[in-house]
Amino acid sequence: MPRDVGAIVVAAGRGARVGGAPKQYRPVAGVPLVLRALRPFTAHPDVAQVVLVLPPADAAAPPAFLAKLRGEGLVLVPGGEERSDSVAAGLAALGRECTVVLVHDGARPFVDRAVIDEVIRHARQGEGAIAAVPLSDTVKEADAGEPNRVARTVPRERLWRAQTPQGFPRELLVRAHGRAGLDGAAF
Repeated sequence: MPRDVGAIVVAAGRGARVGGAPKQYRPVAGVPLVLRALRPFTAHPDVAQVVLVLPPADAAAPPAFLAKLRGEGLVLVPGGEERSDSVAAGLAALGRECTVVLVHDGARPFVDRAVIDEVIRHARQGEGAIAAVPLSDTVKEADAGEPNRVARTVPRERLWRAQTPQGFPRELLVRAHGRAGLDGAAF
């Protein structure tokens, strides 16, 4: 297969919910989370380029563990206020040879090759695709008037937990971002 895939790994968040250092830099078994998120894409034979979107200060002066990875198919770019701004920045940095685009969260370190391959396959067929897992948890909906009271159990047969990567033909993603920008939408 051609090396026609560009991967945008979005890691520009501040990780405010977990406190302290941004979660993408926290170690998992001694390796920063974001490195674990990058590896499946940098090692994939169809991926021509990986763009890592970071907080602006980190893109300008990256942590030492990232500085040595720049070049050779990895580009660091500053992210924006919203995730959609960060994806747009990554999209703008991709080379023209990348006709298929994957978008992956930098805080998701355990995506496997089979999932990436399947998302690429759908994107090459002209479709948008997202990795997802069927929901197995029981979900309760709160009563609108009494938030501490259960109104109902939500049927889960058609519910999925969205994961990443998301994959798109490049032109489809460019058009979607253009339309969202015109509508003033963040996604």
